[in-house]
Amino acid sequence: MTGPLDSAGAAGLFELRAAPVGQLADQAVAIADACHAMAVRFHRGGKLVVFGTGGASADAQHVAVEFVHPVIVGKRALPAISLTTDVATVTGVAARDGMAAIFAHQIRYLAAPEDIALGICSDGDDESVAAGLAAARARGLLTIALTGGDGGLIVRDGLAEHVLTAPATDPRIVKELQV
Repeated sequence: MTGPLDSAGAAGLFELRAAPVGQLADQAVAIADACHAMAVRFHRGGKLVVFGTGGASADAQHVAVEFVHPVIVGKRALPAISLTTDVATVTGVAARDGMAAIFAHQIRYLAAPEDIALGICSDGDDESVAAGLAAARARGLLTIALTGGDGGLIVRDGLAEHVLTAPATDPRIVKELQV
C-alpha cells in the first residue's frame, strides 16, 4: 500500500514542471532586460508599484516587502508598494467603479512617470491587472507583467513593455514559476 503520493506520483508532478521551467529559462534575456529597465527607474528615483488579485495579491505584497525590507544581508532596500494592501481603497473603488478599476484608479493617484508597474496574474486575462497596466503605460511608467499560459489579454493588447510568461496553464505551476 502506498501513501497519497507515491514516488511515481511525485515524479509525475516534477515532469509537469520540466517543460515550463525550461521555457522560462529560455526567457533569460527578457528577464535581464526587465531587471535592467527596473534598475534605471530606481536610479532615477522611481518606486515599484505591484498589484494582482486573488493569490497574486499576496504575491504582490511579498514582492513589495522583499524590496522594502530585503532578507539578503547587505542588499539595499528600494521603494515599493503593493496596491492590494489598502482594503478600504480597493473595496471603495470596486463598489463605485467595479473590480476592473481597482488598480488603474490607484495608479492614477499614487504613481509617477518614473515608477515601475508590476502586474501579476496567472493567465494574463485579469481585467483589473490589465487595466492597471494600461493606466500605468498612459502615465509613462515602466510596465512589467508576470503572466501564465500564453499571456492572455496582456500580451494580445500589448499592455506591458516587458512580459515574463510562465508557460503553463496550471495556476499552481504558474505561481511556482513566478515566485
